[in-house]
Order: sequence, then structure tokens, then C-alpha cells
Amino acid sequence: MNCSISSEVPEEPVVSKKYGLLYEKRLIERHIADYGKCPVTGEPLTMEDIVPVKTGKIVKPRSLTAASIPGMLGMFQNEWDALMLSNFALEQQLHTARQELSHALYQHDAACRVIARLKKERDEARSLLAQAERQAPLPASAVTAVSNGKRASEEEDMGPGAKRMRPGVSDSIIAELTECNAALSQQRKKRQIPPTLAPIDALERYTQLSSHPLHKTNKPGITSIDINLLKDIVATGGIDSNAVLFGRTSGEILSTLSGHSKKVTSVKFVAHNDVFLSGSADKTVRIWQGSEDGNYNCRHILKDHTAEVQAVTVHATNNYFVTASLDATWCFYDLSSGLCLTQVEDPTNSMGYTSAAFHPDGLILGTGTIGSTVRIWDVKSRGNVANFDGHTGAVTAISFSENGYFLAWISIIVGVTLQLQAQIYEFTKLAASKQNGIASKLYLICPAQVEQLVSNLVLMQGT
Repeated sequence: MNCSISSEVPEEPVVSKKYGLLYEKRLIERHIADYGKCPVTGEPLTMEDIVPVKTGKIVKPRSLTAASIPGMLGMFQNEWDALMLSNFALEQQLHTARQELSHALYQHDAACRVIARLKKERDEARSLLAQAERQAPLPASAVTAVSNGKRASEEEDMGPGAKRMRPGVSDSIIAELTECNAALSQQRKKRQIPPTLAPIDALERYTQLSSHPLHKTNKPGITSIDINLLKDIVATGGIDSNAVLFGRTSGEILSTLSGHSKKVTSVKFVAHNDVFLSGSADKTVRIWQGSEDGNYNCRHILKDHTAEVQAVTVHATNNYFVTASLDATWCFYDLSSGLCLTQVEDPTNSMGYTSAAFHPDGLILGTGTIGSTVRIWDVKSRGNVANFDGHTGAVTAISFSENGYFLAWISIIVGVTLQLQAQIYEFTKLAASKQNGIASKLYLICPAQVEQLVSNLVLMQGT
């Protein structure tokens, strides 16, 4: 009798009490452990239903094919043929699997290319849409835009001439500015000139360390620059409408801030805050917030000016900043909210502003005009308290000395040659005084040389 599973004569036969089938004991034990049922009928079966069969000890007869040498050779040949057929089948399966894998990889690569192309088209479409929104004029029936770029409600209060009403500088803000002024003034009186301050002769020995073309070559030119001393980062604004953050120690571009549609005219870091400001000829100011990965995201777009924004200056509290524009107004902003608290316009002055700077103590603001006049403002009252003349060109840069006692500015006269004029005023006496040194000299530079000078960021070091 043969086993119902292997069809061979069992060496240790057992029989099922339920179904009367004969099995090899080791085979039926493994089958019941794996499936728990009869391999023939499929009905439930346990080892308790298995009964061993007692047989006499017999010698198992040798197979006829293994009884002779030709028979054994035939058996070996059959085994070899079966092995070759199995190997051929495995090779066929391997080839098919490789083809399927190659096809799947090709489809994946094609899908990745399509996704990348779609993302690029999406980004280009978003950029074009944002540019169109910035440049498209609003219809007369459109709602007026507020300073943070959002639409104003129909109930917004409008002043004379359909001008927006500003919340104004509150008493608490004035108290904050006054407190900051008192603290900084007290410190300044005790501060001495540092011995590490480079004299004029040391400046003349400065040599160039490196030159870095940061902006696009088809629109070369750097229009503004600022330095974050805490992080050793240099920021530049370019004619290519981008602001670039450059790591001085690494010598690499850390981030390129895009969003403006025209040249960036002014860039400023906010000390002790990971915030960056940029003003542009597209009449807007952008507030950029730094992130953990080192990138900067645009947090606010300020649209309060009607002409090019020429200057951005940050107050000593690092909570407020001022923008100056060719529309002959300057705006005082709250940095955290991006809200324009007041927009100052002097009816007696129609000249646009080309530069601006806070006094180190924060209660005085200086602005340079396109008409070669420097105007001094009281920040608390927003009143014009003094005017300085002396140049014949637009005042392109203005700066207070670190101790707050002197005020310097520079103007440009465009003619056959480009003439840079610089003058220093003793601010405490409001009287002009010529100073010996670089600030009182006149420089004659041809326009081609100026173009070359402002195209690259040049790092210099004294010897």
C-alpha cells in the first residue's frame, strides 16, 4: 500500500480513523501542523485521529533503474535534463522581471520629468500673475489697498483728497521713542572714540581682497548695500530687481530674494531680529522674515507710496522704520505688523526724497531731497525743524556720525563728468564746517568707471 501524499511505500505508516487513508507519519504530522485538515478530503483532522500501523521489518527493494550502471546513467541524465529545464525557466522569469523593472523605471523617470516641468510652469505662471497684479492699475471702482497689501473695507475712513487716514503715532510709541533716546544719549556722553578706528591714512592703504558678481550679468549694478555685523552677512540691492545676501566668511551667496518688479533701491537689516527690509523703484517695500533653513520669506508688501521708494532706515528700537519716496512723503511704520502709522507730507516742499537716516538717538530724522536740500525732522511732532543747503545735485546718501554730533551727505552732479560732492555739518550747532579728510574732497569719476565700480561687491582690507 502507498502513502496518500507521496504515493510511495511508507516507512512508518499511519492510518486515519475517520477516513481510512494511509499516510507516511512524518508527512501527515507536518501537514496537520500547517493546515489542520486532511490533505485528501479537506476535512478537519488532528493527530488524535491518526493510528500507527504495525508492520514487519522488511528490506526495501532497490529500484530497477538503480540496479545497473546503464540504469543509473539514465537516471542521472533525467535529473540533469530536469535541472536544465528548471534553470531555463528561471532565466526566462529573470529576463521578464528585468524588462518589467526597466519599464517601471522608465515610467517613473518620465513621470518625474513631467512633474518637474509642471512645477516649473506653475512657478512661472505664479510669477507672471504676481507681476501682473503689481503692475495692473486698479479701476476707479476698486477698493483701495492698505499698507500690508490687503484690501480695505468700504467703511475705511478717508481724509481730504481721498487720502487714507492713518492711525498716527500714539502716546505710548512716543514714550517708547523718548525712553530709547534718553538711554542712548546717556550712553553716548560716556563713550570714547575706540582706538581701533581706522585713520584716513590707513584707509588709503586698503587693498582689494576679492570681487563677487552677485547680480545678473544682463542687468549689472549694485544700488544699495548693508551689513549684518552679528552674522557677518552682506546684503546688496541690484538693478536686476533682486536683493542678495552674501556670506563674507563663506564667500558664497546665502539667499537671493526675488519679488520686486524694478530695481532695489535700498536694503536694511534689523539688528537682533532675523528681519530684512527692501525698498524698490516699483513703489513698494517688502519685509522679509528669516527661517530656520536660512531662507527669507516675504511677510509684508507695503504699498503706501505713489512713486519710487528711495530709502529705508530703521529706528534704534528696532521696532519701527521709515521709508522715503520720490512722491515727497516719508512713512513711519510699525515693524511687527507692517502698518503705516503716519505718512508725512510737507505742503511747502514738492521735491521727492532720495535718502533718509535716523539720528543714533532716534528722535531726529534726516532726509535728502532731489533738489539738493537736507531736511531735518522731529520724529515726535513730525515737523520740519531745519534745512541744509550747499549742493547742486540730488542728495543720494545721508549719515549721522556714531556719536550723533555730525551729519554728512553726498550728492551727484551728472554732466560731462560725474561729480560726487560730500559735505559735513556740525549738527549740534546747525552750522556748516568743512572738515579735513575724505568727506571734504571732490572726486571726478567718469560714468563708465562708476558702472564698473558698482557692478561687483568688492571686499577690502587694510595693510
